[in-house]
Amino acid sequence: MTQHPHLAFENRNKQEEWQSEALVKLLQYVQDKSPYYQRLFKEHNINIANIKGVKDMGYLPTTTKSDMQEHNWEFLCVPSTEIKEYTATSGTLGRPVTIALTAGDLDRLAYNEQQSFLTADGKPEDCYQLMLTLDRQFMAGIAYYQGIRKLGGALVRTGPGLPAMQWDTIFRLQSNSIVAVPSFMLKMIEYAQEHQIDLKHTPVKKAICIGESLRAADFELNVLGNKIYNDWPIKFYSTYASTEMQTAFTECSAGMGGHEIPDLIILEILDDNGHPLKAGQYGEVTITTLGVEGMPLIRYRTGDICTYYETQCSCGRYSRRLSPVLGRKQQMIKYKGTTIYPPAVFDILNNIAFIKEYVVEVFTNDLGTDELRIHISTPLPVDDCEAKLKPLLQSKLRVAPLLHFHSGSEMQQMQFPPNSRKQVKFMDNRKSEI
Repeated sequence: MTQHPHLAFENRNKQEEWQSEALVKLLQYVQDKSPYYQRLFKEHNINIANIKGVKDMGYLPTTTKSDMQEHNWEFLCVPSTEIKEYTATSGTLGRPVTIALTAGDLDRLAYNEQQSFLTADGKPEDCYQLMLTLDRQFMAGIAYYQGIRKLGGALVRTGPGLPAMQWDTIFRLQSNSIVAVPSFMLKMIEYAQEHQIDLKHTPVKKAICIGESLRAADFELNVLGNKIYNDWPIKFYSTYASTEMQTAFTECSAGMGGHEIPDLIILEILDDNGHPLKAGQYGEVTITTLGVEGMPLIRYRTGDICTYYETQCSCGRYSRRLSPVLGRKQQMIKYKGTTIYPPAVFDILNNIAFIKEYVVEVFTNDLGTDELRIHISTPLPVDDCEAKLKPLLQSKLRVAPLLHFHSGSEMQQMQFPPNSRKQVKFMDNRKSEI
């Protein structure tokens, strides 16, 4: 598929026109090549000739993560000889899904990240330090690597962890940009403060932040964002992506949501019944990939709850902007009559100085309802911590979760289980209703 690097700056009518043409081609492609979509269209009596563009998308059925888990290889549209890389989802919500990419998909991935870095004010003279894994079938690592190369920037692959090594490399190579998980940036700050590094005068001028949200629903920095910015006042750019999407939504310097790359993806926000919602209404992020050859997706429900905005951004783009993630649909907790999403609990815990590390767990109690337990590591005596923490949580959450205290090493094992490539902050141990 031809790409249109300036489409984000065209008006919404032009974007829709372009996406409609791409959608018609995509439907023909999956009808010819995808066993999964051939079967799905047949089951739902879909005649693709009736779908003329994005306004007709409501007639198409949606696809979920569990569909991909159950029918992984039925999504493949090319012979196995055309697959040039295998990546996999992290398996945070059930068993991992393998995503197979062709040479064309790898080029598309590089283009996607080049456009993302350009949105985040990336320039060829930038030197990016990649503080994330580039192995374990992790698509993001290879995407950032290829995208920065396409941008023309310089790369330093330090990988995750070891603040001492990260700071040494930053000063040695004068890295002016980092790609990192925000909670790791806190560890970088802690190390800098302990070793008299002046955070206001380092080579680092900007951070592409992955995996955790830095902003609240109103786009102001959340607790985690403020904690970092107050000590390390650099420019932040939040991102949102998933392996299945093979596409990213990245903030520009306005910090008013992640920009859709309209020549690579069609964004919808759907209610529980699969109906599209208007700008400003919260629902499930649902995407259709454009230009993917190996495993394209049509109306794929991500499970993430967001809204979108479509007014022109101050950066000049007309592309729709995705809000920070409110939570994951599957992770919604009904606790003693209160609806809670894990990020809301993270935000509270991030603001409590005496909590060093934490993991939020939800499980099914003897009554068959959701029970919330917070695992904590604290330098305070347990009784003191409990006495301070319980009323705080009660006032913020309106309910009092169970508290479980651990040593630093126990927390480390809980947050970084074997073979995990992401830090675990939420464990869903509820019994399945099936």
